[in-house]
Amino acid sequence: MVGLLRDDPLGAEREVEDPEPYVAAFHRIDSDRSHLLVVVRDAGGEVVGTMQLTLLPGLSRSAATRLQAEGVRVSPSERGSGLGAAMFAWAHAWGHERGASLAQLTTDLSRADAHRFYERLGYVATHAGLKRPLD
Repeated sequence: MVGLLRDDPLGAEREVEDPEPYVAAFHRIDSDRSHLLVVVRDAGGEVVGTMQLTLLPGLSRSAATRLQAEGVRVSPSERGSGLGAAMFAWAHAWGHERGASLAQLTTDLSRADAHRFYERLGYVATHAGLKRPLD
């Protein structure tokens, strides 16, 4: 999973070699039923896709629960194969079955190919996302 996160220019800058923070994060995520780490393997057992899904209960939008998708990656060997669309179809069903009425995600502004992909899936850029490091 971490290999896929590192396998692009942004991830190469952000991700670290030390596995310990990832192992600790995995255990925190795995212990919380509002989160799901998804891993897709090919026939040979190689990890070719990953995403983290989070159910976010909210008060706005008539107390809507949102399905948040983060850390979405598909191996370069699988891009264009339909795997990404299949992952999102599965994720949308998973969220809907758990009461989510809206799916949302953020993606870096530099990821033009990802933007086109998400738009093909029906995502619309309705909001501006902002981030701030907490030091």
